[in-house]
Amino acid sequence: MTICTIILAAGKGTRMRSDLPKVLHRIADKPLLRHVYDLCQQIEHNQIKIIYGYGGEQVKQTLSDINAVWIEQAQQLGTGHAVIQAKDQIADKDTVLILYGDVPLLKLVTVETLLAQVTAQTLALLTVELPNPTGYGRIVRNAKGQVIKIVEEKDANALEKQITEVNTGIMAIDGAKLKDCVARLTNQNAQGEYYLTDVIELAVADGFSIASSQPQTVEEVLGVNNKAQLSQLERVYQLEQAKVLMAQGISLRDPARFDLRGSLEQIGQDIEIDVNVLLEGRISLGHRVKIGANVILKNAVIADDVDILPMTIIEDAIIGQGSRVGPFARIRPETELDVNVHIGNFVEIKKTKVAAGSKINHLSYIGDAIVGSQVNIGAGTITCNYDGVNKSITVIGDGAFIGSDTQLIAPVSVGKNATIGAGSTITKDVPENQLTLSRGKQTTVPGWQRPSKK
Repeated sequence: MTICTIILAAGKGTRMRSDLPKVLHRIADKPLLRHVYDLCQQIEHNQIKIIYGYGGEQVKQTLSDINAVWIEQAQQLGTGHAVIQAKDQIADKDTVLILYGDVPLLKLVTVETLLAQVTAQTLALLTVELPNPTGYGRIVRNAKGQVIKIVEEKDANALEKQITEVNTGIMAIDGAKLKDCVARLTNQNAQGEYYLTDVIELAVADGFSIASSQPQTVEEVLGVNNKAQLSQLERVYQLEQAKVLMAQGISLRDPARFDLRGSLEQIGQDIEIDVNVLLEGRISLGHRVKIGANVILKNAVIADDVDILPMTIIEDAIIGQGSRVGPFARIRPETELDVNVHIGNFVEIKKTKVAAGSKINHLSYIGDAIVGSQVNIGAGTITCNYDGVNKSITVIGDGAFIGSDTQLIAPVSVGKNATIGAGSTITKDVPENQLTLSRGKQTTVPGWQRPSKK
């Protein structure tokens, strides 16, 4: 069976109160339309067509890597009108699946159940029961319980408005039948639009049966029409991710205060994650990793037995086994920490390799550097790596001791086991195994008194 999926993504989303097209608003830092597309990628033999409209060029540019046929709906005249735009892309033998670019949490099992119901004489419809169905099209059934039509809210009478089974808009149908039905749609309704829902009544009149199914949860079929709904679905999605990770053995101190905006490529055992942790991009976590509160990890590889203390940010970096980072540390891109490295509070490291056992524990900036093993860098040390035009390298040899409040003016090298006295400004290479310092001579002025007010 060849599937032709039509994703309706042309709407502006007026209630979002944003210049951004609705389908580009994000859940877990991923556009709503991308969520729907990723679902479609899991369906075998699927050809994807996207109906775009408002902000179309921005949508296409943002999702330029998508493998789909883009079809413009220049005027938004309803869901039926949107599908009509794709009629030339639908083969008679296709099974056509209709999805929506602003319904991001639909599950594959729900779609597969729906598709399995389609036959040459059966249209499959996804419905859901809502305690408050206001705003939704009602599913009207006959005395035998068979679906006979869908009535939109604005066209429903008082009795029909009491129906709690509603239309999700998601359906699957034989390609030839869909083209036949949409060609007969009219806009004789309260909205003056071409409703895709009218396909149901047309198909029933032609002798088709309507097979209905429902999702496992209501949240699967909820759309995003405003910022409140976007926020609601973000929390639903994040809690789902949290449950998956806990099932894989990760301990989350509070699943409601955890966000995964990417993917965990590797998950070790006995990982502990405190509250308000944000994981972005591609993350690998080794065994026995501990992550403190309010930590942000982005595209990071964290080896076994690493302890990341609260308020730490690690981005595009590798943290070696047994290392300790934080609190209040910032590890910037292209940083690699070897085993048992200690990075302490208010330390910033950028584009630097730090070898095994070295310590940078307090209030330092180390950028564009190569730091050897068993190095101790004192508080307030900085590598002055930028002259306003070029960035230069600082090399610190194994076993070196850098005193507090030292400025290393790159390019400069510090030899193995060298010691630099506190308060030094180093502009030349430092020899191995020697003490180097640069300070003004300390003096005391005898008899000096503080000035007093006259």
